[in-house]
Amino acid sequence: MKKTIFTGSAVAIVTPMNNDGSVNYTKLKELIDFQIKNSTDAIIICGTTGESSALNHEEHCKVIQTCIDHTAKRIPVIAGTGSNDTAYAVELSVEAEKMGADGLLMVTPYYNKTSQLGLIRHYNYIADRVNVPIILYNVPSRTGVNILPETYVELAKHQNIAAIKEANGNIAALAHTVALCGDNIDIYSGNDDQIVPFMSLGAKGVISVFANILPKESHDIAQACLDGNFRLGAKLQTKYIKLMNALFSDVNPIPVKTAMNLMGLDVGPCRMPLTNMPEALENKLKDTMKEYGLI
Repeated sequence: MKKTIFTGSAVAIVTPMNNDGSVNYTKLKELIDFQIKNSTDAIIICGTTGESSALNHEEHCKVIQTCIDHTAKRIPVIAGTGSNDTAYAVELSVEAEKMGADGLLMVTPYYNKTSQLGLIRHYNYIADRVNVPIILYNVPSRTGVNILPETYVELAKHQNIAAIKEANGNIAALAHTVALCGDNIDIYSGNDDQIVPFMSLGAKGVISVFANILPKESHDIAQACLDGNFRLGAKLQTKYIKLMNALFSDVNPIPVKTAMNLMGLDVGPCRMPLTNMPEALENKLKDTMKEYGLI
């Protein structure tokens, strides 16, 4: 049995920026403290929501190191080190391991993409070269690649491949994966609006965008499910479903950074090519946030 990296709600934390577009490391430390104070169970650094694809190598490593150092083992830190270049993914992963990351989040190759056989070779090649657990990250809407349940079976055979962040939105495929893999690999919901359905099928928690603004509430939904109280989990999930959807009304992380700025968390802008929300969409987001008493 592989060791579970975390249970509950892990925040896919934003990377705060200064107005000139540089990384705001001081604010990152404040966000980490805010998350830990409000019951977040783990931190995902340099994921999609952290704009990892817009960070250069030096920034990517410094953001990971800052997060690991400041978190100081209070909760697990999982570093996003995936790439569409297998060799570069290995380079980043080895560096993150040396920094002290508790796990690695590994997105599927994007743009050049690959076959299911290519996915197996890519992930096994990386997993052979590190000694920390890997979370496979399946997000076809971003990458154009979808990991099939049968492929997960093969990948789960590797001791260092410990978990899946599943963000393909396909509950039927999830059930198939669970049936095939059993306890050989942990699963986390990659979509905030599917926490309870995923956990009812055995997932260990969520990797959450929503947790950036309401970490305690995200934790509570997952914890209710971990406690076997799916009725409470569903009640909380549906309570916040409108807000969760509003956070994906534009390309992630544009809406969540906008929301955080409206709440006074001052995380700054997204880096180009991401830009500000159109006024009409931002006004809808504001209206939704007002309904929840956030602004």
